Amino acid sequence: MILRRGPAWWQTALKRGSRVMVLTFGDAVAGYANVGRNRAKGLPFEGEIYELYLRPEYQGLGFGRRLFGDARKELVSAGFDGLAVWALAANEPALGFYRAMGGLSVARSTETFGGRALEKLAFGWNA
Repeated sequence: MILRRGPAWWQTALKRGSRVMVLTFGDAVAGYANVGRNRAKGLPFEGEIYELYLRPEYQGLGFGRRLFGDARKELVSAGFDGLAVWALAANEPALGFYRAMGGLSVARSTETFGGRALEKLAFGWNA
């Protein structure tokens, strides 16, 4: 995922007001989180984690919890009340992670990726 995001993608994200946190381990980029204003106006949360990604070799070591915590702090410091995050319904590790982080399932939707409609779930946290 990290390599699929080129400079133009990062520039666009930053121009749109996204905040990006990068997790490094030594000289390697281990993961990132991209956060900002909630895009789903029907949800009662002001902030959103758009993406939280860790390279597979860094998963299961506590880095995801730390990155999530830092993303949440960033949203609070930006003045956002509560946060939402979406995950694909078929991504069981992500669903388990967000549940373990205390997220409550608050919505369902579908999104088209590569011509396929995929179900996704939203998790929410109050401030």
